[in-house]
Amino acid sequence: MPVYTWKGLNTAGKAVAGTRDADGPKALRQTLRKDGVFITEHREVLTGGGRAAPRAAGGAAVSVFKRDIDFKGALERVRPQEVAAFTRQLATLLKAGIPLAEALGALAEQGDNKKLQMVLAEIRQKVNEGSSLADTLAAHPKIFPELYTNMVRSGETAGNLDAVLARLADFLDAEHVLRAKVSGALTYPIIMMVLGSLIMGVLMVVVVPKITSIFEDLGKTLPWNTQLLIFMADMMGSYWWAILIFIGLAYWSFRRWSHTLKGRAVVDRIKLRVPLIGSLVRYVGVARFARTLATMLAAGVPVLTALEIVKKVLNNTVLEKVVEEARDAIREGESIATPLKRSGQFPSLMVHMVAVGERSGQLEAMLENVATAYERDVEGRVARLTTILSPLLIVGMALAVLFIVFSVLQPILDMQNFAQ
Repeated sequence: MPVYTWKGLNTAGKAVAGTRDADGPKALRQTLRKDGVFITEHREVLTGGGRAAPRAAGGAAVSVFKRDIDFKGALERVRPQEVAAFTRQLATLLKAGIPLAEALGALAEQGDNKKLQMVLAEIRQKVNEGSSLADTLAAHPKIFPELYTNMVRSGETAGNLDAVLARLADFLDAEHVLRAKVSGALTYPIIMMVLGSLIMGVLMVVVVPKITSIFEDLGKTLPWNTQLLIFMADMMGSYWWAILIFIGLAYWSFRRWSHTLKGRAVVDRIKLRVPLIGSLVRYVGVARFARTLATMLAAGVPVLTALEIVKKVLNNTVLEKVVEEARDAIREGESIATPLKRSGQFPSLMVHMVAVGERSGQLEAMLENVATAYERDVEGRVARLTTILSPLLIVGMALAVLFIVFSVLQPILDMQNFAQ
């Protein structure tokens, strides 16, 4: 088994070194990672008494690019939480005094996502050639969005890149937690809707036609609800393929229309007006606005640039228009709070806190407090929404089954009364 000498950083950020046997560099990294050690350099000790050429962790960029990356890995998706982990690790290495190129190489070699490994290897190469980190990150907008690159550029300019990256990692983690809470809470109602639709489909296509076939030879006028049930069952049994195609085309058409400027504006306005859903969408937008703006202002990004980027993360044209108006008003000398209050789209408490932060010179801290408060509120509203949706779905399924049972039993009861 090969023996390696290594250097790295422990969880406290202190430099450590040692010697250990392992099946290969990857096994060495995994073993030491369990011990809380992040390798920055390693070399294999040859059995003949010589030593292999030293290999910094960053020196594996070429081998990662040539040997470890395959076609399947190149198509792998980089998740936001992986970007957050990379950002935090890079901040730790830079704070410990590791040069940027070497830190990028170390992260490229020790990452588990091959797509991210390949991107980091390319970024390290361009940084070595003299490009700035922000410019190289901007070449991969699907992994590192505009908000990310602008904050990195601000950190490079101010000379506090490690601090900016640490704040950016906190921001990405908070965004992931908020998104996970919302999607996780809505998973159960969605599963119930899907299962309920499948059960109703099986009843209408398989069970109901066999039961209602006994009514065909009666020669009597059936109740309207029974006729409706038979018609629906016949339609679903004979033209299920056409129904599926129609639903698919309708969904595709709606999606295409909702991505146009006019369609998106209509859908976003409706989202904000729907009971229960509207307040949730608004509060998610407020939390994103406050968290993103606070993070960018604390990183030294100019307020006009920050608002332009914040506008793009709200994902609602109504709120985006308000932020755009606020940016134009600031150009004319107004405060941030004034246009937000004038729009009526942001909660009055949030506007008041922003105004206090501007007057006291602690806008970033006040925005952080706003984001934390509304993220908690979002969590509570999501829980309440789930609590309301679950019984509503159960009641809806019960009413549908009751309609089927009553529509089947009513003609049978009528026949018994007629026979008597």
